[in-house]
Amino acid sequence: MSVIGECIVAFIFGTCVGLLVQRSRFCNTAALRDAMLFSTYRNTKALLMAMIMLTFGFTLFITFGEGKTMHFDVGFNTFAGLFIFGVGMVLAGACTVSTWVKAGEGNFGAVWALIFTFIGMFLFSLVWSVNYWPPAPSSMTGEPNLEALQLGYANAATLQEKFGIPAIFFGLIQMGVLAVIYRAILRKEAIQAGHHKEVAKANQKHSSVTATSSASTE
Repeated sequence: MSVIGECIVAFIFGTCVGLLVQRSRFCNTAALRDAMLFSTYRNTKALLMAMIMLTFGFTLFITFGEGKTMHFDVGFNTFAGLFIFGVGMVLAGACTVSTWVKAGEGNFGAVWALIFTFIGMFLFSLVWSVNYWPPAPSSMTGEPNLEALQLGYANAATLQEKFGIPAIFFGLIQMGVLAVIYRAILRKEAIQAGHHKEVAKANQKHSSVTATSSASTE
């Protein structure tokens, strides 16, 4: 495919994804925030379902496909970076994807969040070579190096390569865990719905009693 063709395909794909995200109001941050703070699980269920589908497709592809999987080192720096990224998402009030959507909708705060995202990335690129994880060249070898706080490679093919067990096996285990969490959420929502019905009935009964008492007094 020519470069122009690739650009057209990328534009169509990006437009479709953007439309779906905008209409569904999907947000990774909201998926966790709403569940923990407000006990609402709309985005949480969508996130879990997406993780289940991606886990199945990705591990199936790793097991039987010939894709070139990307290896990346995991260490203390990974956890520190993820924590800082999480703080940034909370401060912005949205994940990166939904921030783009909100900016496209004209949300001024989201535009500022995007601007400072790019500023932060640019500033970090200036000091990356200086503050790059200290012993990076020698410690990021893909093998566990606890002295340098490195845990080795991580991706869906790692366990398959280490133990010879197909990646889909681990994918099915992960899908099972995610499905259990999804089912627990459904049960909690059913309990919440039952509680709301009881409260509504109690309020209706109280209103009827109050109306009857008022009529008797008159």
